[in-house]
Amino acid sequence: MFKGQNTIVNRVAELRELRGLPAAALARAAGVSRQAIYAIEAGTYVPNTALGLRLARALGVRFEELFRLSEDGAQPGERPVSATLIGAEGIAAGQPVELCRVGRGLMAAAARPVGAYLPVSDGVMLGAAAGGRARVRLHREASEMENRLLVAGCDPAMGLLAHRARAAGVELVLVHENSSRSLALLKKGRVHIAGTHLRDARTGESNVAAVTRMFGRDSVAVVSFAMWREGLVTASGNPKKIRGVEDLARKDVTFVNREAGAGSRVILDTHMARLQLKPKQVRGYERLAAGHLAAAQEVKAGAADCCVATEAAARAFGLEFVPMEEARYDWVMRKQDVELATVQALLNTIALGAFRRELEWAAGYGVGVTGRRVM
Repeated sequence: MFKGQNTIVNRVAELRELRGLPAAALARAAGVSRQAIYAIEAGTYVPNTALGLRLARALGVRFEELFRLSEDGAQPGERPVSATLIGAEGIAAGQPVELCRVGRGLMAAAARPVGAYLPVSDGVMLGAAAGGRARVRLHREASEMENRLLVAGCDPAMGLLAHRARAAGVELVLVHENSSRSLALLKKGRVHIAGTHLRDARTGESNVAAVTRMFGRDSVAVVSFAMWREGLVTASGNPKKIRGVEDLARKDVTFVNREAGAGSRVILDTHMARLQLKPKQVRGYERLAAGHLAAAQEVKAGAADCCVATEAAARAFGLEFVPMEEARYDWVMRKQDVELATVQALLNTIALGAFRRELEWAAGYGVGVTGRRVM
């Protein structure tokens, strides 16, 4: 833009998101198409006075609060929107985020780097507000963010699924959280799908007991994703000869743990209780890693001798694996969301033979239960 050139800047996207108003609803109120709303928000279409007045009335503001002239060089696509932060711990101003609409709310999740590369994102954080809200400056158009699902969980194989889902026209926004936190996010209506592998110590049943306690049996559906093995992950060749949880009490063994609420932590604590092993007897019990891969990476780097994680995490880093338990990893979603076109496309994706082979061969998962409705 040339210096001094006037540009019409509007707050349509910002105010629509603040009010939780879908683009289609605003389009109906203003008498235009949804595509026109997206074009106005992106700054590629300047509405006439009559349409501008209808938009202002639909959003409950004055015309001059919605549109203004700017000479400050700001591009229309840089207008901030308001969103609810998901996994807000550690998200700072300037950090890239991904956006996804869940119900009537817009959610923002940190876009995590992949290896040596910057992550794909929709915008950057301008700052946090009260109540977990944030202002986000967009560098993608709203039309590029359709057909998305927000999935919370700790399964490393979600990256494999995201690649396959794109071919079906579905984009996954992944939030790495342990099982308990993922269910809590679903309870708050902030994600479409929560992944969980919480095993009931009394019955040995995976997930159903924990889900029923939190949601009852009528409001959510539970679909199995896969079976996996969890166990002790050690350095290649297992130089410390670690064979069971009892070995964690040895003075020459250093451990890295998972946070409270993680399925791996529940397994460890159950085995320790059975052995009457106290946390203070395990060197590194209080040291935490956020996720299966993060814990296994600590072992790979030599910062710990052992952790509890999935066999897939051990495979990813070429580490040794000592099995402890088999668990079922399930997806939990609200029943009304099961019929969403995006959810149906995702369920069809996990039914594909090619995806199941990849899941079985690359991750070592059992796929006999994949796609089965268990609740």
